[in-house]
Amino acid sequence: MSSIRKRLFVILLIATGAVWLSGVTWLQYSARAEVGRVLDRRLEEAAKMVVSLLAGGNIDPEVLSQAAARAPAPVMPMMGSHSYLRQLACQIWGLDGELISDSAGAPRQPLVGETEGFAESAAGGEKWRVYSLVDQRLGIRVMVGDAVAVRERLVNRVTFGLLIPALLALPILAGLIWWAVGRGLQPLDRLANELGARAADDLSPLPHRPVPRELRPMTHALDDLFHRVETMRNRERNFTAYAAHELKTPLAGLKTQAQIAGSAPDEPTRRHALGLIVEGVNRTDRMVRQLLDMTAVESAGQGRVCVPAQQVLAEVVRDLRPVAEGRDVALRVDAPGCPWQTPHGALLASAMRNVIENALNAAPTGSVVDIELGCDQQGATFRVLDQGPGIQEMDRAYVTQRFYRGAGSSGSGSGLGLAIVAEAARRMSGRLRLMPRPGGGEIVEITWPQSA
Repeated sequence: MSSIRKRLFVILLIATGAVWLSGVTWLQYSARAEVGRVLDRRLEEAAKMVVSLLAGGNIDPEVLSQAAARAPAPVMPMMGSHSYLRQLACQIWGLDGELISDSAGAPRQPLVGETEGFAESAAGGEKWRVYSLVDQRLGIRVMVGDAVAVRERLVNRVTFGLLIPALLALPILAGLIWWAVGRGLQPLDRLANELGARAADDLSPLPHRPVPRELRPMTHALDDLFHRVETMRNRERNFTAYAAHELKTPLAGLKTQAQIAGSAPDEPTRRHALGLIVEGVNRTDRMVRQLLDMTAVESAGQGRVCVPAQQVLAEVVRDLRPVAEGRDVALRVDAPGCPWQTPHGALLASAMRNVIENALNAAPTGSVVDIELGCDQQGATFRVLDQGPGIQEMDRAYVTQRFYRGAGSSGSGSGLGLAIVAEAARRMSGRLRLMPRPGGGEIVEITWPQSA
């Protein structure tokens, strides 16, 4: 059932019906017991009344014992017609077993045996609830009985008398429950209507108004979602603007150098312009690759297979070794059998490649870039040490921001490398540290816990 309103309605209706049915069941049991007690007291009082009347009339027991003198009790005139007439029977028996007198409609055989007090028995084809009382002085046994069928009919009529109004009131109760559920869900409907009427670009928080306690977690979650989406949208907007700005400059330079090469008066000028074009294409290619890396890092998920970090490092170094040779920079790798593996192979490769590329761009000709990968019980550590100018202290807190280039950075950088590294490390639960290298240069260190 997809509707909350229908689900609540059915639950409340079932719960109310169960409570009502339990009440009717208890009422029937209680009415049966109470009616039984009342009718038993009536039988007992009737038997005692008969004995009291006989004893108070100074009737000779000998007369009572003469069967010939026995006469049936006069029949009382009926007051209306109903199912409870002539259902109470009375018999007076002598102790010698002779029937002295009985009421109209009473069976011919004894209602009960010689048992005194209350008992149930069958007589005259009907089941009776009988109270028997013996008077030794008068030498009689008085039996007063009630038809069990009458008792059952009385209890059933009381029960049905209560059940019928309940069944008639059930549709009214169902309507009230449906109305109450709808009334209770009105705040949710208002929230849905408010969200539906919003413009697609409206990410402002929901209006502050009193809401039910049950809806507060939802409104807080929606406000938090709006804030995160707005932050992401602003980041993407800024990213697009920065990328367009950064690509505009090298493209303009390429166009200018192409025009110079096309109209160069001599071969050296044309060659120089073509060399600048190649350099500009390389810078633009690296920037585009870093933009793609940033997009891949932000959308990367966990892979299905864990890859060894040492294998990822070997592949990255192999791809960048021609770049290092072209800059006359040596790459020295120290990775003594690190067994650490990670399912985030793409993130790890992006982080390693950008750290090493930054080091190659900063390293002077003829220097060495040291690359270290070590493992211990806590996790893995990746370090790159170059001999370049390092990061200025005033820029150290900002170099992981996108498109930020410090005062000491070269003009060929895009300001995306360390931003990609920081984002990849964060997504892998790692930690990025930037430290000045003793003797000059910079140390970039990333540590990952064993669980990463």
